[in-house]
Amino acid sequence: MKIVWRREAVTVRDVYKELLERRNIAYTTVMSELKTLEQKGYLKATQQDRAYLYRPTRPKNHVIRDMVREFVERVFNGSARPLVVHLLEDDRLSESDLREISRMMGKKK
Repeated sequence: MKIVWRREAVTVRDVYKELLERRNIAYTTVMSELKTLEQKGYLKATQQDRAYLYRPTRPKNHVIRDMVREFVERVFNGSARPLVVHLLEDDRLSESDLREISRMMGKKK
């Protein structure tokens, strides 16, 4: 999705070439993933010549929200608490991140 959002419209080949620069991946894997994202309603495909052109259907923040909700439902049985605990205990969060989270929590009260 990051590639699609950045480019606004892509073919399977566009995504495949960009991903291939970072890691070894099969063309069919990229094709399947784009088709799955289309079926979930995140992408819309239109035929252009012999290829399909994929575009995002909704704003990035809406898609991320839906994907996180789906992840929480699937992995944590709908409870966000274990995810939040894990993130707070993760060494990847900087002091700045933690301050921002704390600030946001203050707004929710």
